Amino acid sequence: MPNSPVIIALLAFSVGACLFAFVKGGGAERIGAGVILGNLTAMLVASDYFLHNPVLGLVVDALTAIVLLGLAVVYASLWLGCVMLLYALQFTLHAYYFVAERPRDRLHVVLNNVDFFLVSLSLVIGTAVAWRRSRRAGRAA
Repeated sequence: MPNSPVIIALLAFSVGACLFAFVKGGGAERIGAGVILGNLTAMLVASDYFLHNPVLGLVVDALTAIVLLGLAVVYASLWLGCVMLLYALQFTLHAYYFVAERPRDRLHVVLNNVDFFLVSLSLVIGTAVAWRRSRRAGRAA
């Protein structure tokens, strides 16, 4: 289990972002939050803390990106497009380290964590926009 305060704060922010999306978001945000939360859980299990299997991490990222791609096609949301690009970067980072047979170093950890923070931030922004739209529609009705 992570013991760094920065990693714990990132995990708390990500879980909070998913909870915010479940409570205040629309359909795309709720499904996206579920996918992101599933990815977070799977990556924690597949990480060096438990299974030491980088291939499993690549599979998890690829499946997450595929599900989010389908979601982006159905809902055509800007935040989902941003998340798709961020997951592509994350998959590329993991694939590079796997193919080059490089051990995970500080650069990998920083880039991976910044990328996942931006994924969570995109979810928060997308949820806030959807929440604002639904409040405006409620006032108009």
